[in-house]
Amino acid sequence: MRSIWKGEVSFGLVNVPVKVYAATEDHDLHARQVDKKDGVRIRYKKVRDDNGEEVEFADIAKAYESDEGEMVILTKEDLASLPVEQNHEIEVTEFVPADQVDPVAFDNAYFLEPASRSNRAYVLMREALQQTDRLAICTFTLRNRTRLCALRVYKDVLMLQTLLWPDEIRPAILDGLDKEAKVRPQEIKMAASLIETMAADFEPEKYEDDYQNQLKELIEAKAAGGEAFTVEEKDTSSDDDGDDEVADLLAALRASVKDRGGKADDADDQDDGEDSGSAKKTAGKKSGNTSARKAPAKKTAAKKAPAKKAAAKKSTAKKSA
Repeated sequence: MRSIWKGEVSFGLVNVPVKVYAATEDHDLHARQVDKKDGVRIRYKKVRDDNGEEVEFADIAKAYESDEGEMVILTKEDLASLPVEQNHEIEVTEFVPADQVDPVAFDNAYFLEPASRSNRAYVLMREALQQTDRLAICTFTLRNRTRLCALRVYKDVLMLQTLLWPDEIRPAILDGLDKEAKVRPQEIKMAASLIETMAADFEPEKYEDDYQNQLKELIEAKAAGGEAFTVEEKDTSSDDDGDDEVADLLAALRASVKDRGGKADDADDQDDGEDSGSAKKTAGKKSGNTSARKAPAKKTAAKKAPAKKAAAKKSTAKKSA
């Protein structure tokens, strides 16, 4: 691994010489643009906007537009003369609780390696961050940008995690959240039970990138002149537009809990929002039946009631006779 930056982490009067390394890499397969007739690669040419003549890479420069609209060409030497580019320092401005930085703000990750003969200051800062459970908020300049970043400990290594600036995170204004749906307490309880049945320690090693694996399989199969996968025809006869919710959310949650070997508490079927009385709740607990089984029983009882009244009328008629 080659370092991409070298400088010092400074907090107070303490300086920690470090080298910066990229902590992540892309494992995706990248496609190339080709002519679909014969697969010959297509290359892009840099051409002038006025006459279309091709320009060699060595003759291409960077230019920025001034307030008056004039294109100002800046060389690498011009950019290197900026004061922030000459300051090789990761300046710690404050230490904040780790839970105050939302993960949505995290961007690129970099490893920090001790750059001096003695790594005592490096180890000291690592141990202090671990014991206090805080992040060091820093600023430094990398690749023509001033970065806001968080310094933290990752597997006994100091890691520098760049943060997105506040104006780079979009506000969560979503039409689907304009109307808040009402969720019953027993549904929340059953969802929590489902979460408990799926609770585990995070082990990223057991997950795989299925898309990349299948893409590699498809490439090898096509290269050998075959087909790797077949697409099943979808049933388009249904009028379902995909926007219908589950008919009975509680039943679906209960089935999910049972499917994972959990225990679904059937005693909480009654709506806690209704004042059904303690007698009904006690009866519900003794019966041990689900709400789906109780509903038909109530309907049957309602149907039998008129029959009893009819029988009573017939009995009175006989006595009169």
